Amino acid sequence: MTISRRVFVKSGGLALVSFGLDPLFLARAAFASTRLPAYPPTRPVLVCLFQRGAVDGLSMIVPHGDRVYYEERPRIAIAERDVVDLDGYFGLHPRLATLKTLWDNKSLAVIHAVGSPDATRSHFDAQDYMESGTPGRKATADGWLNRYCEHDREHLRTPFRAVAFGPRLPRILAGSAPSLAIEDLQAFGVRGPGPARDRLTAAFEELYAGAATGLLATSSQEAFDAVQLLKRVNPGRYQPASGAAYPRGRLGAAMRQIAQLIKANVGLQVAFADVSGWDTHVNQGASDGQLAARLTDLGLALVAFATDLGEGMRDVVVLTLSEFGRTIRENGSLGTDHGHATAMLVLGGPVNGGTVLGRWPGLDPADRFEGRDVAVTTDFRDLFGEILTRHMRATDLSAIFPGFTRDPARFPGAIRV
Repeated sequence: MTISRRVFVKSGGLALVSFGLDPLFLARAAFASTRLPAYPPTRPVLVCLFQRGAVDGLSMIVPHGDRVYYEERPRIAIAERDVVDLDGYFGLHPRLATLKTLWDNKSLAVIHAVGSPDATRSHFDAQDYMESGTPGRKATADGWLNRYCEHDREHLRTPFRAVAFGPRLPRILAGSAPSLAIEDLQAFGVRGPGPARDRLTAAFEELYAGAATGLLATSSQEAFDAVQLLKRVNPGRYQPASGAAYPRGRLGAAMRQIAQLIKANVGLQVAFADVSGWDTHVNQGASDGQLAARLTDLGLALVAFATDLGEGMRDVVVLTLSEFGRTIRENGSLGTDHGHATAMLVLGGPVNGGTVLGRWPGLDPADRFEGRDVAVTTDFRDLFGEILTRHMRATDLSAIFPGFTRDPARFPGAIRV
């Protein structure tokens, strides 16, 4: 039986997939006896949730104090009576009402009018720029989260340092620093009957036996260490704490497994999950409908995650991001088209919560970007850079966001100092 090295090496990082066989095969693997270090019980953790497809920030965080919002959206605006008020001007979509407790306890902040300085309305280009951290530059080979891992002076020697939940390694984690892509912790590794397990074990030994130094050797070590650690975690028996109830679906499953890895103390520092389905050109809906259903899952997942971690949230920051926002005016299909700025959420113990951050440009036609969209007043690199500097202890943002000048005066104030 032949196993291709491509199984393990993807996009410059390490992607591990389930073959449907049993992790016990590692008892005979070359690196099964590796002794793994103990990790610090407290360490900063960053969880990024990418709302892929361009979330409508104006319906997620509603400017209900601005009459222009209602004039431009006569059929899909969130009725003022339904908005969960935050500060008298902005409020939560009613399906995010579960987040109000986090707002009230100062662990949730909103950054409005945030986005890319690049004017593209192409999903592909805008997502690429936001994940590479170099807006307008298509030639960047790696992602900004991977560059953070590469340059972090306090990095831990653990295969679970940077983990994406999904079938492939995302652009944001591509690069020279090792990363994992895991679709499902419970299916992670190799499982199956004895003869199949034995043949697969032999194949792994043949593939990696005598491997010298370099990426291949490092990747094989990461692979074996990861499954060895996961056996200790025993994901099949995990029970969320304090009655936390994660929603069904990919987002709920991803957040549940991220919480599990944090609590298992396997050295997780960076986690990433995709949240798809935000491209609402048609039948977007208002308090109910297509967008409302997506926001329901998001709110329930974030609250369950915070409840599950409890005191552990003191070291964790969750960031939602999206490639751009939607048009201020609704379209003829009861939806919204590709826009410019959007809203992002920041949640966690270190967060300067209970505030809507960033400079609000307003919705008046004279204040719009290209006459139709919310203008960007916070460059996404200022928000991401603040979180990396003040929470993740990054010391050199120039290596993470090349060509971008760091200026703390532009930080939106998402992290307490």
